[in-house]
Amino acid sequence: AAPAAAGPAPTGTVPMSGMMKAVAKNMEKTLDTPIFRVSRTICTDKFDALYAKLKPKGVSVSALLAKAVAMTLEKHPVVNAAYDPSGAIKYNDDINVAMAVALDGGLITPTIRKCNEMDIYTVGREWRDLVNKAKSGSLKPEEYNTGTFAITNLGMFGVSSFEAILPSGMGSILAIGGTKPVVVAQKNGHFGVEKQMTVTITCDHRHIYGADAALFLKDLGQLLEEETDSLVF
Repeated sequence: AAPAAAGPAPTGTVPMSGMMKAVAKNMEKTLDTPIFRVSRTICTDKFDALYAKLKPKGVSVSALLAKAVAMTLEKHPVVNAAYDPSGAIKYNDDINVAMAVALDGGLITPTIRKCNEMDIYTVGREWRDLVNKAKSGSLKPEEYNTGTFAITNLGMFGVSSFEAILPSGMGSILAIGGTKPVVVAQKNGHFGVEKQMTVTITCDHRHIYGADAALFLKDLGQLLEEETDSLVF
């Protein structure tokens, strides 16, 4: 079928929707937060193989990434924490992974609460339910405003890497780029091809330091490159 004809381009001043206004206000709040960013390249060959195995069972890439991040956060509580303006660090009891979902007229972050405590199949079902609710406008407040760590993924659009804006009230957000084949030198001395993706974490520098972010990405990379089987349990 022929593609639908594009509608007329907007002109003049167009009022923003309520959701768009809320997003704009939240973005403005982050301007007062001192942040820094750290990037790491991760080989995804084993991760891709696991996804191919679990996809027929209803597990998405987003679910796998959320589970991997949640498991890594167990080792790095300060990255899951938030700054308290009173001059303290608020360590969160739960690991609630919020992931950005683009909607017509806005953006929302459905949240998988206690993600680290779920098996991957439960994470997959929970994420599908949350996305469906987001699209139908039926998310409850606790299903989108309780995140302790955020993920935003533009890899499906062919983006190689990018930097995310830190959401208000959180300590960190992870930006995930797309995978691409790269020629690498192998341990046997020969050259080979592996799939790689670049991830970039943005952190609140008031309570998270560069070494904290670097070690978090190191452990995340280790999990995705060598310990993918642990994601299934």
